[in-house]
Amino acid sequence: MPESTKSRRNILRAAAGATAVAAASSASAATPQKKVHRKGEKPRNPPLFNGAVSYGNLLFVAGKGAHTPGDIKAHTEHVLNEIKKELENAGSNMNCVLKCNVYLHDLKDYTAMNEVFKGKFGDEPPVRTTIAAAGGIPGNSLVEIDVIAFIPEK
Repeated sequence: MPESTKSRRNILRAAAGATAVAAASSASAATPQKKVHRKGEKPRNPPLFNGAVSYGNLLFVAGKGAHTPGDIKAHTEHVLNEIKKELENAGSNMNCVLKCNVYLHDLKDYTAMNEVFKGKFGDEPPVRTTIAAAGGIPGNSLVEIDVIAFIPEK
């Protein structure tokens, strides 16, 4: 085999090896990771659940309720404000919400809840499911809402 052919093969092998190493390194760097988004320090004991967890740029915010006196409008406003805080703490915002689940204590509150809900997620609201929770919502809240959002690239 001519020397020039051997040299080219060695160069191609070296390049292929370098490409494979770079691809493997890049793939491991791009592997999504689970991240808990806390507003303060990590608790000493494991919590029952976390308020917001991301995987890659997907963000999952746990159900928020309003555990104070008030009507459905006050509870909905409070819950949406708490969701907004969680989103912003994780680097997201209300316009980045993709999916929203609404749990009502009583389906008769549907119209009043919608009056507060409308427009909170920008011009293109997320998909949404709304149900009446059989047996009520823990903590005497009239509404509980959880969301799935994305964290925009910076």
